[in-house]
Amino acid sequence: MPTLILTARDMRGLYTVDLGLEAVERAFRAHGRGESLMPPKVYLSLPKYDGDFRAMPAYLDGAAGVKWVNAHPRNPQKHQLPTVRALYILSDPDTASPLAILDGTLLTAWRTGCAGGVASKFLARPKPRTLGLVGCGVQARVLIDAHRALFGDMELLLADASESAAKALQAERGGRVVSLQEASGADIVCTSTPSRTPVVKREWLTPGAHINAMGADAPGKQELDPRILTEGRVFIDDTEQATHSGEVNVPLHDGLLRVEQIAGTLGEVVAGTRPGRARDEVTVFDSTGLAVQDLALARALYEKARAQSVGQTLDIVGG
Repeated sequence: MPTLILTARDMRGLYTVDLGLEAVERAFRAHGRGESLMPPKVYLSLPKYDGDFRAMPAYLDGAAGVKWVNAHPRNPQKHQLPTVRALYILSDPDTASPLAILDGTLLTAWRTGCAGGVASKFLARPKPRTLGLVGCGVQARVLIDAHRALFGDMELLLADASESAAKALQAERGGRVVSLQEASGADIVCTSTPSRTPVVKREWLTPGAHINAMGADAPGKQELDPRILTEGRVFIDDTEQATHSGEVNVPLHDGLLRVEQIAGTLGEVVAGTRPGRARDEVTVFDSTGLAVQDLALARALYEKARAQSVGQTLDIVGG
């Protein structure tokens, strides 16, 4: 059976934000209902190369797949390459044939941005007017696109340790370059940094704010003042992943936060089995990235590519 190859260029022509939001919300709902299979990420740490690899398999609704993805924070400085590079293999669970091989770098960025958008849809207060971006890299761009698709033309408050990064994002998407404190005072705050020490303080937040904590994806990483988690209403994407490597991992390890204080998973909220925002409290979504999100979006892109005859087919696997 031939395998469809979808390059980054192919995928840019297929992808829309609405397609991404629909696929990711569907993945959250299935995960919340227990209708998917998603073993924990497998980490291959390579300190010699200042990075790691991760294997992320999943099964959902008659489709299976795996993403081979890295995190090499020094790639831009050392090799002039992106921090994240990935491939995705989409398989037929019945025959085990590889249906498609896709660029996983764009897939990762898109589904992560859409995950933040879906979280804000279900957890933020109605009609948010300001979006604070703490960290102005690739993820900030897709987070902006997802939120604008859902909420319209929000005012953007941009903050980054690199002023040039913030100004570059401003030139592309508009908004204002501001301090960390001002960005943290937005209606919705999205953090996407590699920080291992908190960059957002509790006292900077406005009452009823919603935070998408997207940066912590490995043990020891954290972006938020622990008081934000202990005083707010915290939702995670997956219990095992988040407690091991999400925003909650350090406060849990240090004894500042208990597992019982976590309000639930976002999937449970999307599925309607657990309440989301209760009052005007601060809500937090702790995102580590779910393999079922990659799978749902990869499948949607594959089906659209087949319908539009996009991509190249190759006979890779014999038999």
